[in-house]
Amino acid sequence: MKLRILVALLALVVAGEAAAQSREQIVKIPAAGGVSMIANVMRPPGEDKKPLVIINHGSPADGSQRAKMTPPRYSGLSSWFVSRGYVVVLPLRRGYGETGGTWAEAYGPCQNPDYYNAGLQGASDIKAALDYMRSQPYVAADRSLVVGQSAGGWATLAFSSQNPAGVSGMIDFAGGRGGHQKMSDGSLGNCTPNALVSAAGKYGSTARVPTLWIYTANDSFFEPSLAKRMFEAYNAAGGKGTYRPLGAFGSDGHGLAGSDSGVAMWQGPVSEFLATLK
Repeated sequence: MKLRILVALLALVVAGEAAAQSREQIVKIPAAGGVSMIANVMRPPGEDKKPLVIINHGSPADGSQRAKMTPPRYSGLSSWFVSRGYVVVLPLRRGYGETGGTWAEAYGPCQNPDYYNAGLQGASDIKAALDYMRSQPYVAADRSLVVGQSAGGWATLAFSSQNPAGVSGMIDFAGGRGGHQKMSDGSLGNCTPNALVSAAGKYGSTARVPTLWIYTANDSFFEPSLAKRMFEAYNAAGGKGTYRPLGAFGSDGHGLAGSDSGVAMWQGPVSEFLATLK
């Protein structure tokens, strides 16, 4: 019995040391409508102020899954930035999982979607996370980055249209909305892709922060030709985007940013992009 107690105590000590070394914690971030967003925060060693990265999650194609979502981690992506001296925050936006509240990112009917305003709602939550984290004593007020995947990537592009002060660059992994929806013929497809292209152009018309767009050859949500059309509309309207199409990844490249094994594929383009930022 004493041995069991000793082993249990030792396990608690080891777990505590591991948590201290990872410097990972859950915080609550005030957002619109009185909602508190649940967020993971991961910090590198040291107590001096570090630049911030906000990593923004996607949205399940099946809306019934939103309530089941847990605070995102994106382990490979987060660890990559932490190892380079960034504080990483991963907010769980309004209407998802434990954060709760009204889902603000709805885009309406598939035949007439409002992707533009849906993205701006996500951007509102990104701004809330940015403002909150910059009030923390361990976060620098400048050199922030915003990163997003899928619906989070779309919200990142929407946020770029607002040119937030102190944000040096933004990275869009497979950004878009309306993917994997049931079409009138019963197949799965993208809701009104032309509306995505139009909304991307509207974002680009006011966006001046540098953005990196990463899409894979086998993305089942936003295939390469659609991704390129969105990018071209964004840049043609005045946006400052860099498009980096990548080859196929796994069974569906849409999950590149969320896979630990995807780091080897995207770290080159991301490193090159970060080296261009001021």
